[in-house]
Amino acid sequence: MATHISNTQLAATQIEELKNQLTGKLIQPEDDSYEEARKLYNGMIDKRPRLIVKCSEVSDVKAAIQFGRKHSIPVAIRSGGHNGAGLGSCDDGLVIDLSPMKAIHVDAEQKTVRVEAGCTLGDIDKATHQHGLALPSGIISTTGIGGITLGGGIGYLTRKCGLTIDNLLEAEMILADGSSVIANKEQNQDLFWAIRGGGGNFGIVTSFLFQLHAIKEVYAGPMFWPLEKSREVMEFYREFTAQASNDLYGFFAFLVVPPAAPFPEDLQGKTVCGVVWNYTGPMEKAEEVFQPIREFGPPILDFVGPIPVPALQSMFDIFYPPGLQWYWRADFFEELTDEAITEFIRYGEKTPTGHSTMHLYPVDGKAHEVKSNETAWNYRNARWAEVIVGVDPDPANKEKITSWCKDYYNATHPYSAGGAYINFMMDEGQDRIKATYGNNYDRLTEIKAKYDPDNFFHVNQNIQPKAAMA
Repeated sequence: MATHISNTQLAATQIEELKNQLTGKLIQPEDDSYEEARKLYNGMIDKRPRLIVKCSEVSDVKAAIQFGRKHSIPVAIRSGGHNGAGLGSCDDGLVIDLSPMKAIHVDAEQKTVRVEAGCTLGDIDKATHQHGLALPSGIISTTGIGGITLGGGIGYLTRKCGLTIDNLLEAEMILADGSSVIANKEQNQDLFWAIRGGGGNFGIVTSFLFQLHAIKEVYAGPMFWPLEKSREVMEFYREFTAQASNDLYGFFAFLVVPPAAPFPEDLQGKTVCGVVWNYTGPMEKAEEVFQPIREFGPPILDFVGPIPVPALQSMFDIFYPPGLQWYWRADFFEELTDEAITEFIRYGEKTPTGHSTMHLYPVDGKAHEVKSNETAWNYRNARWAEVIVGVDPDPANKEKITSWCKDYYNATHPYSAGGAYINFMMDEGQDRIKATYGNNYDRLTEIKAKYDPDNFFHVNQNIQPKAAMA
């Protein structure tokens, strides 16, 4: 098979020189491990990098950056590899793969955890749970900590504990010039501001220090209702969650019930609406909290009950393995008007495949206690982060899932707040990126110019340095 990646001419001696600097592994197209190493979570995207550096320590990251600069080749950064737009890789360039860097240290007394950038959420959950602690982040445990954090970090604990970036205490980084820096509230404060939502634009974070929370077991799980009750459910969900304490989280979804146990056979394959709940308050009050929810409807499926945090975090992993076809669209919403609900239902009823879905993730509660200008993450006034994903194992359904996703987005976007959660975006252009950062965008371009004036880190949802925009 032709590799089609010979545009960049790198001498064997140059590549050997890089290889000799690494403690990790250097992978090239002719290597047996190349095809596996280059695979992306989104099977719809097929990229063929010239080199892949599997970093095992910080010195590997520095060597890879220096090599990329010296030879003027594109550089992409990969942590967990979930990026919907495939921005953890690049054609005919260098991928700096952090996935082997998995050191984790929990300080149970201080309730903190320091994690290297190759860790997944599942790695972190496993380490923190044994101490009765949890990190607010995500709903799929195979997600990489690097990408989800730098984009903001939303998940089951957002209303109770804030975004992942609201729990970030410090980051160790390698800048575009190869230098090492610490970013926190005392050192490089502007950089610390920028990486909390600004993505991978400013350097490579090699380790994160997070604040943890004393949460071990929660009362959580999915509830489904029949499609014909969608309007009632969405209106109930809108009003009920507006009055709920920060202990109660629930994301709304249109979905197709998976054709497998433990789901009842009579529901398997049916399109339904549902809410996946998570209650973090006192367990003895859980039944009381859920009584009005259960009395509404009632649901046709109720899998809500006591569950350890790692089990909740990994509940949907089995349904979303690597390699499926994905197409994403997203928006923030400050409110769900009756008119918006009409459009949500119209396209939710047409969910095209068993893996495709639409989610509305709450981003209020504790996340609203931080002002929009306190971090790069701008939409602190939004109540929900919407994501529409067309997903299917079969490449033949690419157009089917893509067109549904785009049509859904076009119908609901007029009711949105304007921008989107950066981790849910495809490669949608500069205007979309500017809309996402809003009033924070100009400051981000200035910080980008300070730390990465040549836009070395550009394989991302790119914030261009201010000088380059003049």
